[in-house]
Amino acid sequence: MTGSAYTSVKRGFGMGWLLGLMGAVLLLCPWAEAGPPAAYTTEHPITIDATFLDPPTWWQVPGVTPSIYNSDPESMDAHKTTDKRTLPLRPGKYKFVSFTFDFPFTVNLEGKIEFAASLDQCVDGRGTQTLLVRCTRTYPYGGEPDYKY
Repeated sequence: MTGSAYTSVKRGFGMGWLLGLMGAVLLLCPWAEAGPPAAYTTEHPITIDATFLDPPTWWQVPGVTPSIYNSDPESMDAHKTTDKRTLPLRPGKYKFVSFTFDFPFTVNLEGKIEFAASLDQCVDGRGTQTLLVRCTRTYPYGGEPDYKY
């Protein structure tokens, strides 16, 4: 065998042995399990209450509820602000969206809602499992938003 062909075979054997060893270690180590911790996969019942909005409109939580951007308002599957809705949400970042405004909120590991303090004039429920939307627009607040989504 020439030097270059022998080197290629030698490297191939070494790499295969190394990958096999790494695979065995991953199978035997409990800390090497795949997937997120159970706390991140637990769904929490989060109630969205936008019944204060007048006139009534539709709302959505993108990726969770039906879209509000369908063409026919009479046949939309999206949720209307005349009813409270409870959604099974995992810990993470979400967005409340209506036709007039939207804002981000977070469900923490304990299943409680968090959102920016700049929304306090229009949104309530921080530290609870109920997101209460009280304003059709966030106009009462005149400063810069302190959140990024």
